[in-house]
Amino acid sequence: MCYHVSTPSVSDLIKKRPHKEVIFESNEIYHVSGFARPFLPVTLNNQDDKIVSARWKLIPFWVKTEDDAKKYANTLNADSGTIFEKASYKNYIMKNRGLLYVNGFYEPHKVAGKKDTENYYIYTPSKEIFTLGIVFSDFKDCETGETYPTFSIITTEANPLLAEIHNEKKRMPLIIAQKDEDAWLHATNKEDIIQLMKPYDGELSSHQVVRVTDPKLTDTNHPDIQKAI
Repeated sequence: MCYHVSTPSVSDLIKKRPHKEVIFESNEIYHVSGFARPFLPVTLNNQDDKIVSARWKLIPFWVKTEDDAKKYANTLNADSGTIFEKASYKNYIMKNRGLLYVNGFYEPHKVAGKKDTENYYIYTPSKEIFTLGIVFSDFKDCETGETYPTFSIITTEANPLLAEIHNEKKRMPLIIAQKDEDAWLHATNKEDIIQLMKPYDGELSSHQVVRVTDPKLTDTNHPDIQKAI
């Protein structure tokens, strides 16, 4: 599943998305795990002219405190095939969709006879910023009053490249082509949303990298983490 991504810097977002107001502050992130529940750059369909901060791991409305949010079930990814039925997502998918800005993402590859998976970095051939489709929920901590948007990355069946790389689950994140970004944000009926949740048919590049999931690695947020091995 898509639990590891890299994201662009604010300066790159301003340069590559000049029609968006960037209300987000961060340096480029070379690798981050969703299990850290990071705040990452997104456009939400209730603020479609802005790039704002949202926290990875969707927290539904019935979770009331930060302590409970930490313990809530794994909602880093939402399966496109069940998203209209699953309790965590069904209240949001029709009305709360967005785009996560990334430079790339990391996926595991199972090698026969080996306990540990290999890791691959996937990106566009031109190494441009691209977006992943997300579903979001505004979380309010009833103890502190803090409110912020939280999200899940939607996943689909794998395209041929990701089926070869992610050869156990055969899944991939929902990549929204730039020409479809507005349609994704503003679709108003279920059929249109389903039509957009499909394996990516554009060109992607990939190469093997160090195991970003290796517990012995204490720092993975540096440029060398993306180098081919």
